[in-house]
Amino acid sequence: MGRANFLYWLKPAKRPTPLRRRKCFVFRHTIRSGSRMCESETEVFVPRPSRTVQEGKCPEDGWDESTLELFLHELAIMDSNNFLGNCGVGEREGRVASALVARRHYRFIHGIGRSGDISAVQPKAAGSSLLNKITNSLVLDIIKLAGVHTVTSCFVVPMATGMSLTLCFLTLRHRRPKAKYIIWPRIDQKSCFKSMITAGFEPVVIENILEGDELRTDLKAVEAKVQELGPDHVLCVHSTTSCFAPRVPDRLEELAVICANYGIPHIVNNAYGVQSSKCMHLIQQGARVGRIDAFVQSLDKNFMVPVGGAIIAGFNDSFIQEISKMYPGRASASPSLDVLITLLSLGSNGYKKLLKERKEMFSYLSNQLKKLSEAYNERLLHTPHNPISLAMTLRTLDKHCSRAVTQLGSMLFTRQVSGARVVPLGSMQTVSGYTFRGFMSHTNNYPCAYLNAASAIGMKTQDVDLFIKRLDKCLKTVKKEQNKESDISGVDNNDKTEDVDIEEMALKLDNVCLDTCQDSS
Repeated sequence: MGRANFLYWLKPAKRPTPLRRRKCFVFRHTIRSGSRMCESETEVFVPRPSRTVQEGKCPEDGWDESTLELFLHELAIMDSNNFLGNCGVGEREGRVASALVARRHYRFIHGIGRSGDISAVQPKAAGSSLLNKITNSLVLDIIKLAGVHTVTSCFVVPMATGMSLTLCFLTLRHRRPKAKYIIWPRIDQKSCFKSMITAGFEPVVIENILEGDELRTDLKAVEAKVQELGPDHVLCVHSTTSCFAPRVPDRLEELAVICANYGIPHIVNNAYGVQSSKCMHLIQQGARVGRIDAFVQSLDKNFMVPVGGAIIAGFNDSFIQEISKMYPGRASASPSLDVLITLLSLGSNGYKKLLKERKEMFSYLSNQLKKLSEAYNERLLHTPHNPISLAMTLRTLDKHCSRAVTQLGSMLFTRQVSGARVVPLGSMQTVSGYTFRGFMSHTNNYPCAYLNAASAIGMKTQDVDLFIKRLDKCLKTVKKEQNKESDISGVDNNDKTEDVDIEEMALKLDNVCLDTCQDSS
């Protein structure tokens, strides 16, 4: 396809575009400052398919790599550090010692935001600022596509989920100066717990209730605790969607209603929930019937990019902007760049295909794990409200020796099975001064030990098949070792019985000899 067929001018001085006219999408001076440089060097081109990008939407079909690299190059030359005649005399002028580092970042060196707002435009980095605006708009479009249709605002933050939650809690501190508690239905994951501690608040742990095999939100305990502490002293309810089975997503709709009734903010940890239509539907419904102030999701878990970024989204523009202004200083553009490249490569159709495949893999993994569990007199736990994670009992291992459960986990790891978790009974763990009984099982006393596996975005049929094959081998090995130990234990017991019999016979013989001697005397 020729250059003329897929390129068109972006220069606002010669051809106004929707991108220039949409002030909410990017400020006019952002383009203008970069275009001044381009007038003396080259014209700024953008791929023809980007008309949807100008409107803040992800293109339906993904771009090829050459088109993407051209697009990134044209954005990068709008940053002052890439101006041929630039003269920098400040302390931060986008200087990079290594050419390899510069190429790794496509020469976007200035990062995103300004010292007072991570979403603000940098005058000296028009290209990076434009990249940030485009990324946030495309991510918002994908969140809507995934099921939260009424979300109004979001931004990418270069921190993982835990620190992004902390940023939300710190923003609420200014709105609720009397608050010191965060109500948290228990989920045994350290980062979300530590996010509350790091923000300076006291987590109030609400234990889950067992319904069948599932661990579910205790709504009565949540409301009772709100009444006990007083709504003004509660910063927020911190709920969870995506989680390890047998824990299931919190009852978001009911929690959202409680928050609305008592005037308490509601922050949702949606770490890897974007890939699940069920998790996204819960957020949408919660916002419709009650109150959800913000929901946080991981970039790497939902978009298959490197670790280090998250999306903070919500239904109130002013509150989301308030969170972005809470971030101190500028920020790395790497997470924004990674997710922008990924979404433009996939297109909305490509991402929808991944979501569809993930659902199919969940059903396939569930069926295969069920068959394997039954072959070893185990069973797949019935957790229909968890759309991502599965759990298989390990009762036959645990009844012989709890060490066998942890041994299985080690064997899987050494055989290059990552992500699977074995959860023994009675584990104790102290996190930031708080001690959890039954840690990793989301409750003090779950009825049995179990193994977790999850069907996450990007999983393939061969991943499932290889996992089942290796798990089968590991279970056979553990069972064989248990049988050997039982046989050895049985032999030892027989030996002990024989020793006792010999001792008794010797004692009787001694007594007979003693009686004979006494009679002779």
